[in-house]
Amino acid sequence: MEKIVIDSDIKNITLIEKLIDDISNQYDLHSDIYGKLLLAIVEGVNNAIVHGNKLDINKKVRLEYTITDKTLEFIIMDEGNGFDYSKIPDPTLPENVEKTHGRGIFLMNHLADEIEFENNGSTVKLIFDL
Repeated sequence: MEKIVIDSDIKNITLIEKLIDDISNQYDLHSDIYGKLLLAIVEGVNNAIVHGNKLDINKKVRLEYTITDKTLEFIIMDEGNGFDYSKIPDPTLPENVEKTHGRGIFLMNHLADEIEFENNGSTVKLIFDL
């Protein structure tokens, strides 16, 4: 298992993008997998920084990942209080379409092959089949 720890600063998203690029190159990932991975992981880390750690620069976001022949597994952890992931509004409903937030979890759900929330929602595990 590899890991990276970043401060809760939106600018650090570039470090995550570079990590996904490096993983993609190292494992010669298909462009479909790369696209899903990049969008889902960046969204998850962004949520951890903005919603979990409330942009508190003193709080960290940890990203751990494991790569096997069959799967890529990413675990994103923040230092926030978590959230009720069972009550996320569906962004495709007419009353939510105009809203500028609330799409992250929806996107991650559709991009990853499996998604699990732990620690009251402050940890999210994303699994991608290769």
